[in-house]
Amino acid sequence: MRRGCISLGNVQCDECHRLIPHAERYLFIEEASGEKKHLCVDCSLEKGYAHYKEEKRERVLTFFPE
Repeated sequence: MRRGCISLGNVQCDECHRLIPHAERYLFIEEASGEKKHLCVDCSLEKGYAHYKEEKRERVLTFFPE
């Protein structure tokens, strides 16, 4: 299950290991096997979990599949 979240400042990306600053978006992934991952926006985009779409003439980041 994938969930888009907003950081409270104490979240670390499991891929690049940087701290995700307060109020920045990140992706929380919970696999069926029980494995849990926190991914920053950059890592989510790189892995294909996030993408930008055009909505009402604005470019919007989304974690939903296309």
